[in-house]
Amino acid sequence: MRDIARGQESAWQVFLIFLRLGCTSFGGPIAHLGYFRQAFVKRLQWLDEGAYAELVALCQLLPGPTSSQVGMALGLGRAGGWGLLAAWLGFTLPSALLLVLFALSLAHAPGLADSGAVHGLEVFAVAAVAQAVWSMGRTLCPDAPRRVLALVAAGLALWLPGSAGQLLGLGLAALVGRLALAPAATPPALGLRTGLSRRLGGGALLLFLLPLLLLPAWGNLAEGVYRAGALVFGGGHVVLPLLQAVVVPGGLVSDGQVMAGYGLAQAVPGPLFTFAAYLGTLVPSALPAWLNGLLWTLLIFLPGALILLAALPFWQALRQHPGWQRALTGLNAGVVGLLLAALYDPVWTGAIQSLLDVALAALALLLLLSTRWSPALVALLVVLTAWLLNF
Repeated sequence: MRDIARGQESAWQVFLIFLRLGCTSFGGPIAHLGYFRQAFVKRLQWLDEGAYAELVALCQLLPGPTSSQVGMALGLGRAGGWGLLAAWLGFTLPSALLLVLFALSLAHAPGLADSGAVHGLEVFAVAAVAQAVWSMGRTLCPDAPRRVLALVAAGLALWLPGSAGQLLGLGLAALVGRLALAPAATPPALGLRTGLSRRLGGGALLLFLLPLLLLPAWGNLAEGVYRAGALVFGGGHVVLPLLQAVVVPGGLVSDGQVMAGYGLAQAVPGPLFTFAAYLGTLVPSALPAWLNGLLWTLLIFLPGALILLAALPFWQALRQHPGWQRALTGLNAGVVGLLLAALYDPVWTGAIQSLLDVALAALALLLLLSTRWSPALVALLVVLTAWLLNF
């Protein structure tokens, strides 16, 4: 098996490779993994198919943004710690900067939030989340017990608004999975050489847990952003309900603004977690708006990076632990339920105002599911249509 060989690229070279991907990788987390495979397995030959599949399997078991964690691990294996940072920056900066600019436009032109174009982004978000629920549901809830578990988690999230219902739904799903569900198939051994010691992995795990234990001491917004990054399982789409629960109940950002930003996050290249950059720019802060947006970006990615560093040295033991595998099976079903609840509230309730909106969202969903059109192209079509109808 070919493994990632360290030291063959500088951190700067790694940054440039991932910057190109950050500017061209449309389509969400699953599509990103396809772009990575084409770049690093087929073209650059940093690793072979087996090693890449094993790396993806590891990152899917961890909380955090799967595609970004795969990129971080590739950078780490190629150029050490600086390579990890370079891979993350290159892949993240383009979409983060675009979303910060969009948020600044809304802040300096309040009327823009009520325009037909922004409403089109809200309607497109309905289709994008519905597509995520459909595809994730088929993969993570293939049988009746997990579908029921997803519905229960959705009900709890709707019954208890905010983070309380979400945490209760995820906790219950993990517990039921641990006690009653069959474990997922154990992936093959990971062929990634990172040079990380178990001591360093233990230190990274402590750093991951410490902010969660001290959350009440460092402010509601910061705690909510870090917690969102630490609790996302199953894909970047789940960041929507977690961050929505941070900013909307206190009136910092409206549901309409959340949906518009999420729709744009679907349409630009790069990771969906940069949705945090948009919200951080909009919320009131003592820092300049753009700087607060970039700070939120760092906060939401930090737990995923730390848990990746913690898991790599212990992967062999983790992957063979049946209790963790069963809990993860239930947790993934709960994630689908959480996203299903968000599809109704706030996505549907915040965006759909007429039968025309229903038809436009249905058309966008049909295009996303049945064609090879880029999400950016579908979003542009919806935005132009909504703008023309409003005009």
